[in-house]
Amino acid sequence: MAYQIQNVEIGGEKPFFILGPCSLECEDFAWEMARGIKDICGRLNLPFIFKASYDKANRTSVKSFRGPGIKEGCRILAEIGRELQIPVVTDVHTEEQATYAADYVDLIQIPAFLCRQSDLLEACAKTGRPVNVKKGQFLAPWDCVNICEKMRAFGCEHFMLCERGTSFGYNNLVVDMRGMYWMKKFGCPVVFDATHSVQRPGGLGGATGGDRELAPVLANAAMAVGVDGVFMEVHKDPEHAMSDGPNQIYLHDLERILGNLMLVREAYKKML
Repeated sequence: MAYQIQNVEIGGEKPFFILGPCSLECEDFAWEMARGIKDICGRLNLPFIFKASYDKANRTSVKSFRGPGIKEGCRILAEIGRELQIPVVTDVHTEEQATYAADYVDLIQIPAFLCRQSDLLEACAKTGRPVNVKKGQFLAPWDCVNICEKMRAFGCEHFMLCERGTSFGYNNLVVDMRGMYWMKKFGCPVVFDATHSVQRPGGLGGATGGDRELAPVLANAAMAVGVDGVFMEVHKDPEHAMSDGPNQIYLHDLERILGNLMLVREAYKKML
């Protein structure tokens, strides 16, 4: 079932994109990234939702940067959305955060590690906002039917599932492209998270590693499967990012990557 988030159609014929930096490193940086991504998507005529996190609550190390916090982060996101006229999304970790963030953002995201937390799912559903539920690295694709049943039982029809890889031994993830085909059968839009899928969790000891160059490869494959949307974290200087640098793509590569993804989607449509 297709629905709208402002000017972005979710689950329609045209794919949508969730793009932005991993975290809100500072206000000026967030505005620079939002404007840069909007310019690129405008040139390509592609719908997108701007993403950034106010708190990275599941960092590998207690010493790692987490973000500005919910009040400052939601203020920044709301102002970006209002001035640039783009929908915005951030992730929440508790029922209280869901209620607070819903007043500022257009889409609420549930982190993969929390996808089975019924109280959190219910709190997000009851905000009335659409919800992006990331599939846990520990779940099989068909297990997501239980997430869908919970969301509908809680009164939420406007939600999506997000594939972000499955644990594959130690410090590694693998993406089974069949999973998105199966998840689509549950009657909700499916998004592919290309950048978190190439993480190497805890692979650097005190931080998570990643294989940035593989993110566009997997995104192309997801487009060929018929995924409804693609999620990618984007940074102007990933090598110096304050979180998830190894798997974020460069802003200056974004236009080329998005253009290639749309070429794959056109080829996919011809096969239908």
